[in-house]
Amino acid sequence: MLESLSHVDIWISLLTLTAMEIVLGIDNIIFIAILVARVPADQREKIRQAGIGIALLSRLVLLMGISWIMKLTAVLFTVGELGVTGKHLILLGGGLFLIGKASHEMYEKLEGSEQSATTAGGAAVGASQAGA
Repeated sequence: MLESLSHVDIWISLLTLTAMEIVLGIDNIIFIAILVARVPADQREKIRQAGIGIALLSRLVLLMGISWIMKLTAVLFTVGELGVTGKHLILLGGGLFLIGKASHEMYEKLEGSEQSATTAGGAAVGASQAGA
């Protein structure tokens, strides 16, 4: 255990994880502040504390889940000479999901769907005619 503290890779991983947690924590605080602004003033503090508590607990659960996933190193099957583990399958599935989601979002942003173009055009025409 103590000998692993001398590895530079461990310290780089710890610093990277710490930086990510700080950025995501700030993001949570901003998001909660935006949502709490819509709540009546007398309930804001209680809801803000509950939101931050839920964010903290969910972050801890996710970190425990990641540590569990990283321990899935038993080879399930082999493809050629590559031993495929549960960790590999989860990372591959997550990567494919992110690629698919990003591709879909870029397509929607660049091409748009016919329904959203019709709705947007109809609203613009209706608004310009109402002002005339």
